[in-house]
Amino acid sequence: MSKDIGIDLGTASVLVYVKGKGIVIREPSVVAIDKNTDKILKFGREAQMMLGRTPGNITAVRPLRDGVISQYEITFRMIQHFIKRACGGSVIFKPRVIICVPSGITEVEERSVVDAATQAGAKRTYLIEEPVAAAIGAGIDISAPNGHMVVDIGGGTTDIAVLSLGGVVVSESIKVAGDKFDEAIIRYVRRKHNVLIGERTAEEIKIKIGSAWPREEPRYLDVKGRCLVQGLPRVVRVHSQEIPDALEEPITAVIEAVCSVIERTPPELIGDILSNGIVMTGGGSLLYGLDRLITYATGIRTRVADRPIQCVAIGTGKSLDNISHIPEGSINISRMRV
Repeated sequence: MSKDIGIDLGTASVLVYVKGKGIVIREPSVVAIDKNTDKILKFGREAQMMLGRTPGNITAVRPLRDGVISQYEITFRMIQHFIKRACGGSVIFKPRVIICVPSGITEVEERSVVDAATQAGAKRTYLIEEPVAAAIGAGIDISAPNGHMVVDIGGGTTDIAVLSLGGVVVSESIKVAGDKFDEAIIRYVRRKHNVLIGERTAEEIKIKIGSAWPREEPRYLDVKGRCLVQGLPRVVRVHSQEIPDALEEPITAVIEAVCSVIERTPPELIGDILSNGIVMTGGGSLLYGLDRLITYATGIRTRVADRPIQCVAIGTGKSLDNISHIPEGSINISRMRV
């Protein structure tokens, strides 16, 4: 018997939800490839461990960039691998699949996602916008005639939407999210300390001492990199007070996008949003103090949802209950009652 599967196909990670079981897979969106033979060696966490540490013939790549497919063949193989794992190693009975996509996706990008999933073994493929899935996963009743605002900060995109009566009223998707936070930290450490660090080190800084708002108790982290002056290994101490300055550019872009959506929201829904507040989801929402900064900038109470990293996958999984009522490939799944 075929299974219904929901996939949060993110730039940073892939979460797979199987109907009746919940989230069964949570792996980084990384694939390790032998360049000499084009053979795929590892997927997910095992491939991520190879980032920046591989020999010349092996490369670890992230086939999704800025929330969309950048390397089609590798993405299709990755989806195929995770669908097979979710089905217990057998895809004799092809599953129906719902995949999350950014709200600003183009028709061409939409079609590439559907084609990749179909080629990977899906019986039918459906699409759902990320902020809609995030809202459902956060426990928001989007079918009610009441305005709710969701800010989903993933690895490649930040999706902001105002939802009411089961649909998106106003939305905006920007290609500034967790990856851009990491890049900003790399640039800052290079500029301030003359040391070059890698993506994984930058992510560690972001998670352990990163902040968008000054911490009450300052923290520091000793990080290793290559000195750009001597070309030798060097250890530098990075303080938490430095990170808000390092992240100023990408965080400002997120704040401006949130304010832009608020400005375009119908007056009738602004009152609802003031009452309900703004809900943040996605891994980027865990950056210390970002919710307080958005509250300060907008004057609207902002909170981080429970299990923010899993919200999109959970919302996608809940949408599986209504999968029979929507056309294949449709992105209008958001208009269903859930």
